[in-house]
Amino acid sequence: MDIRFTFLLLVLIFTVSCRNHQGMDKNNKITGSADTGKAIITFNHYEHDFGIMTEGEALSHTFFFKNTGTGNLLIRSAATSCGCTVSKYDKKPIAPGDSGRMEVVFNSTGKIGKQRKTIAVRANTNPQVTLLAIYADVHEKE
Repeated sequence: MDIRFTFLLLVLIFTVSCRNHQGMDKNNKITGSADTGKAIITFNHYEHDFGIMTEGEALSHTFFFKNTGTGNLLIRSAATSCGCTVSKYDKKPIAPGDSGRMEVVFNSTGKIGKQRKTIAVRANTNPQVTLLAIYADVHEKE
């Protein structure tokens, strides 16, 4: 009987001490914030056309976005469809109502003709992937 009582007491203590709480400061005020809302990423536009460019040029474009949801937005990755395209983005959480940016650089070296490259932005949103696209018409050097 004592063993069962001790076991139940340990389980109760463990359960209470491991509950999902936010943390308290010395004045018993909440120090963290449980992110129970949903993040929504809204870009100012989802496509960009560089127009005509010469083979070998590298051009960049910045996509701006806003977290229009109620939870923190965290971009997990931004995978490009080609090694000729590189993305840089804010890696810190974006609070609801705050904005961020994603810079995309397209290097046209070895690319001739009409180009379409995509950027798959993975985040803690629903859906998890948002697609961006860039276009260019690459002409040969003269």
